[in-house]
Amino acid sequence: MERLRVIGGASLRGSVHVSGAKNSALKLMAATLLAEGASTLHDVPAITDVDYMGELLTRLGAHVSRADGTITVDVPEKLAHEAPYELVRRLRASICVLGPLLARCGAADVALPGGDAIGSRGLDMHIAGLQRLGAEVNVEHGFVVARAPHGLKGAMIGLDFPSVGATENILMAAVLAEGETVIDNVAREPEIADICHMLRDMGAQIEGIGTSTLYVHGVESLRPTEHVTVPDRIVTGTWAVAAAMTRGDITVTNGRAEHLELVLDKLSTAGAVVEPGPDGLRVAMSGRPRAIDVVTLPYPGFPTDLQPMVVALNAVAQGTAMITENVYEARFMFVNELARLGAEVRIDGHHAVVRGREKLSGAPVVATDIRAGAGLVLAGLVAEGETLVSAVHHIDRGYPDFVGQLSRLGADVTREPDPDRFDN
Repeated sequence: MERLRVIGGASLRGSVHVSGAKNSALKLMAATLLAEGASTLHDVPAITDVDYMGELLTRLGAHVSRADGTITVDVPEKLAHEAPYELVRRLRASICVLGPLLARCGAADVALPGGDAIGSRGLDMHIAGLQRLGAEVNVEHGFVVARAPHGLKGAMIGLDFPSVGATENILMAAVLAEGETVIDNVAREPEIADICHMLRDMGAQIEGIGTSTLYVHGVESLRPTEHVTVPDRIVTGTWAVAAAMTRGDITVTNGRAEHLELVLDKLSTAGAVVEPGPDGLRVAMSGRPRAIDVVTLPYPGFPTDLQPMVVALNAVAQGTAMITENVYEARFMFVNELARLGAEVRIDGHHAVVRGREKLSGAPVVATDIRAGAGLVLAGLVAEGETLVSAVHHIDRGYPDFVGQLSRLGADVTREPDPDRFDN
C-alpha cells in the first residue's frame, strides 16, 4: 500500500495533457470481443483498470498487447464465456463483457462485480434488457448466468433510468441480434457515443447516436477495427476544478469543452476565467472562488464523478453551497475524510450543505474511491501543512501519472509507502 504526501500552498500553473477516457476505453476493450480478429485502440489511458480489463480479456481467450497508449486485442474464433470473481471483483466495468459474450457465444457467466464503494449499482436493467432480447438470465452462486442458445432477437426496450452500464450491455448484445432493437431512455454520455461510433466502424447498424433513443439493426457478424478513444471529460474537469481551487492557471490539452458545458459554466459562476480552445481549454482563477450549488444528474447534467471535487472547492469558497447527489447515494462517504481537513459539511440524505472556510488544515485521510481520492488531493493542495492521502491505488485506477502531472504544474506531491495500511 502507498500514500500521497501533499504539501499545501501551491498554485497550479502550466499545461497538462488529457488522454482517452477510462469510462470509454474499458467498454471499447469489451466491444472488441464482438469480432474475430485484431482490433486496435489508441489513446488508452495508462491506469490500473485498463490492466485489469486486459487480464480479463486474456482469460476469455483474447491476446492483448499494449504499448505507448495503444492496445491491440486479438480475438479468437472461439471465446471462453466465464468471467471469474477473482478478476471481476477488482473492476466493476467487467460486467460490460456480459452483452458481447452473450452475443458471440450464446452464453455468459459473469461474476457479480466489485468496484467503488459509492452505493448500490444494481444489474436489474441489464438483466431485464437482455431478457427482452430473448436471453435466459439468472443470478446463481454469485454469477450472472445468461444463455441464448438460439440467438438473440430484436425487441423494444425502455430503461427506467438512463444507466450507462445497462445501455452498453444491451447495445453490444443487440448489434448481433436478429432484427431491429429500439432502446429508449438510453444514457447520452460522450462515452456512449464513442462506443456507438466504434461499433459502426465494425459494421454495426446504429441510428440515433447522441439522442435518448438508439435504433439497432442487427447484423450477422462484425469485423475488427481501429479506433481512437474519446478524451476523458472527468479528468479534464478535475484539472479545471484544480485550477479554480488553487487560484492557478491551467491549460488542458485534448480536453473537450463541449463535453463539460455545465461544469465550466459553474466554474465561471465561481469566478474562474474559462477559455475553450481548438485543442482543449484554459481555466484560471485569481481570487478566492465563490460558492456554487450543484445538482448531479445523468449527462448532460453535472457529472456525479466530479461531485467530490466541487465539494472540495466549496469547502474553501466564499459563502455556502448546496450539493445534491441524485446518482449514487453513497457518494458523500468521502465527506468524513474531508472534514478531517477542517471542511464544514453537513449531510442530510442526498444533500450536502458546504460552508466555505478561508483555509483547510492538513491531516491524514483515506481515499474511498477514485474520485474521492482525487478530491482529497485537491483539498490537500489548499490546506495548510501536510496532507497524507492513503489508499492511493484508487486514484491509480482513474488518473494516469497523477503525481507526475501535479508536480509539473507546481504541486509538492510525493508518493511513498504507507506504513499504516495493509488492507485493500
